[in-house]
Amino acid sequence: MAARLNKQEVLARLKASGVVAILRAESPDGLIEVAQALARGGVEFVEITLTVPGALAVISHAVTVLGNKVVIGAGTVLDAAAARAAIQAGAGYIISPAVRPAVIEVCRQQDIACMPGAMTPTEVLEAWELGGDVIKIFPANVAGPQFFRDLKGPYPQIALMPTGAVNRETAPQYIRAGACAVGVGGELVSKSLLAGRDFDRISQNAADLIQVVKQAREQMRTGT
Repeated sequence: MAARLNKQEVLARLKASGVVAILRAESPDGLIEVAQALARGGVEFVEITLTVPGALAVISHAVTVLGNKVVIGAGTVLDAAAARAAIQAGAGYIISPAVRPAVIEVCRQQDIACMPGAMTPTEVLEAWELGGDVIKIFPANVAGPQFFRDLKGPYPQIALMPTGAVNRETAPQYIRAGACAVGVGGELVSKSLLAGRDFDRISQNAADLIQVVKQAREQMRTGT
């Protein structure tokens, strides 16, 4: 097994890559192959939610198989015990759907990147002040890219990542609004693609999304 990246390496790579794939499934079957397919399409970050049956074993296996080619994280982490277990399994970052101070504290103690979820301006600031490294705006689809842009106005120093129904149309809008990355689930790995084990389509979805994020960043750089 490759040595786990340190927190700063994970955060730098996340901001360079720009996409976190979210795997939430009713069965762990095929998820390693899905992660490999995403990697072939250029996605370097895969979040395996703890709602997946046997999620900790999946995380451990994925880390063993993929090494640092893909940075595997744990999602839907709700308490300190779950955070510690996920880190022990090899997760390189921890993601929560809400502000969970105990989870953030475990990540701080173990020097693991933490991405707590928040929605309101108050929650965003609280999550950041507690030590969140990247604040996940969830559910982002409730308000959309303009709300995200509004949040970045008073919080230019806080790294924000939208999650929730992000797709190829909205992903570049969020990037142009200041997102450091986007969290994407069904747009990359739908239930039908997973059930049909259509790994080629998953790879293509990944490549397409990486491309629109890259184009959005280029447009920001050039002002076009």
